[in-house]
Amino acid sequence: MSISNAAISDMFNLLSKLMDIHQENSFKSKSYSSAAFAIDKLQVQLAQVSPEQISTLNGIGVSTASKITELLQTGKMQSLEEMLSKTPSGVLDMLQIKGLGPKKISTIWKEMGIESVGELLYACNENRLTMYKGFGEKTQKNVADAIEFIMRHQGHFLFAEVESYAQHIQAILSAQFPASKLMIAGDFARQMPTLEELTWVTDIKKQQLETWLQQQGLDITNPTDNNTHAKGSEGIQLRFIYTSTAEYPIHLFETNCHPDFLTAFRQQYPSALVNINTEEDAFKQAGITYLPPYIRESADALKLNSAEIGQIIQPGDIRGIIHSHSDWSDGSNTIEEMVKSCIEKGFEYLVISDHSKTAFYANGLSEERVNMQHQYINALNLKYAPFRIFKSIESDILNDGSLDYADHLLGTFDMIIASVHSNLKMNEEKAMARLIKAIENPYTTILGHPTGRLLLSRNGYPLDHEVIIDACIANNVVIEINAHPRRLDLDWKWIGRAQEKGAILSINPDAHHIDGFEDVRYGVLAAQKGGLQKQNNLSSWSLAEIEKYLVR
Repeated sequence: MSISNAAISDMFNLLSKLMDIHQENSFKSKSYSSAAFAIDKLQVQLAQVSPEQISTLNGIGVSTASKITELLQTGKMQSLEEMLSKTPSGVLDMLQIKGLGPKKISTIWKEMGIESVGELLYACNENRLTMYKGFGEKTQKNVADAIEFIMRHQGHFLFAEVESYAQHIQAILSAQFPASKLMIAGDFARQMPTLEELTWVTDIKKQQLETWLQQQGLDITNPTDNNTHAKGSEGIQLRFIYTSTAEYPIHLFETNCHPDFLTAFRQQYPSALVNINTEEDAFKQAGITYLPPYIRESADALKLNSAEIGQIIQPGDIRGIIHSHSDWSDGSNTIEEMVKSCIEKGFEYLVISDHSKTAFYANGLSEERVNMQHQYINALNLKYAPFRIFKSIESDILNDGSLDYADHLLGTFDMIIASVHSNLKMNEEKAMARLIKAIENPYTTILGHPTGRLLLSRNGYPLDHEVIIDACIANNVVIEINAHPRRLDLDWKWIGRAQEKGAILSINPDAHHIDGFEDVRYGVLAAQKGGLQKQNNLSSWSLAEIEKYLVR
């Protein structure tokens, strides 16, 4: 099959951009860009021109002609293949972001160390782009908006991204069909951090619902007798499971369980799903404590008693904000603005943990600025007592596992959050050595976002979680559950194990602006899946309990 001029032009255009990203020969880059433009304007298809004649065409030189001939004969261009091989796929994805040219992408990759679109969005949310030449607030916002638009159309979504949409659909359907049974279920009800679809169980008649969905502008895809799949402009698939009114509670229960949990429940309580009117009835007939959908993940959940379920953390159990960034580093608000917001929300304390000096990309604090900030916090504590601001820092864990301040300065903080932000491409041996050394540092209070992952964007570095949990317990180090919806790190699957062993965890928003305080809720939703009890969560402790803990 011959290659069209449009395809050839695209390849030369891509080669030109990649050369600029890699900061290679600018003259050649411009010549390839010009060639792409010339090829696109040709009146004749290059596949129909003899190799000897290609270089005679307007705008095409000998070097470009040889590459075109190579493409037509082999389907590939070696120089482009070489460029592609040394460019991370995430950097290539950035070329699709409106407003980002090759030079800006080069800065993002080479200077900021960002290699994926998800990381770039996170950096925008942390105000990092504005610290680099050529990136103003407007550019940063445009980049973030463009990324969010792209991500809405990729098929996987963060829980936080689709929550309000799911609730909106539930509300309008309930209003439209008030006499029918309808409930959002599945992964959303189980509070999964990421979702591929939003699922409802309903006794609405299939044709009636499909007609209404189409009237709202949704496309119906892959309908079956018992299911309807629909999709609107938001990009996430909606799935409707049809059932009779009598069997509605059974189907709702089944849809709200992980298959492993459902299998175990049916085996242990074979008659519990007979003649039920609600999900709660199933548990009553089984003679066990009601288990919310978020905890129905495995057979082990069936062992939980009412006291344990009653102690599972709730959003209202958070007493203070731990891990937050102010405008001293890469945050958007002053510390005083953050204090006022905390007081308005009923929190008892705020832990300011701006970035440390190694995080130059985030305006990390030098030793001199640390001392200045501490004096400022002292004054604010006097002004806003009994509310308290704790002096903290998010200290970078360096490549060898050490923290990036001398001990005498580390000792002036109330808390140290130790986190990895650089050199993230590590094998397990390297990652473990690095983290264990940081955990064993006597000044480390909290291990921040333990794996460094960004959901749907970047896998975390590999860890032996059991060993990390044991090390944190042995060294009195709290394990963070970073509540940012794109992190949720420590993963919920390890929360139960950490709690069982005796670890203290802490749901922290990693907030870079006042609105970021709201992210603690997503941390709580994830922690509920792990069965975290409020007494084992540091940020649920009162101010007096925190002060006593730090003294000890």
